[in-house]
Amino acid sequence: MLLAIYLNDHLAGATVGHELARRAAHSNRAHPDYGPFLSGLAQEIGEDRRALLAVMSTLGVKVDRLKVLAGWGGEKIGRLKLNGRLRGYSPLSRLVELEGLALGVQGKLSLWRTLDRLNVDVGDATPDLGELQRRAEDQLERIEACRQRAVDDALA
Repeated sequence: MLLAIYLNDHLAGATVGHELARRAAHSNRAHPDYGPFLSGLAQEIGEDRRALLAVMSTLGVKVDRLKVLAGWGGEKIGRLKLNGRLRGYSPLSRLVELEGLALGVQGKLSLWRTLDRLNVDVGDATPDLGELQRRAEDQLERIEACRQRAVDDALA
């Protein structure tokens, strides 16, 4: 029961992360320093969300659609944050999005580590937990490098 709640909480977070990554990729699609990175990251985050859904299916955990919808809606409401411009995208928007993505990936890494610690059998429907952990760690490193560049662009 508690594991099902935990997994659904992470699925809601994964929904927020995927929507945020897609928005950041779209907003930066023409920027040579950020566009390709964010586009690839959005794809990876979507794959990781699907891996979580596969784990939940393997464990017989039903998706709490209300939590997923709340995550989706929460990301949309988060777009209303002031970014130093009345209209449009600003370098501060990019920085805040990257920091949000880093927080989400850290949460995802904690999820994979927790499932690994519990020796949860994820079956064959998803990469093994060690691979998912390594991927999240790699994502964090790449986000941080991009975030540092965004700090310089926005605040230096």
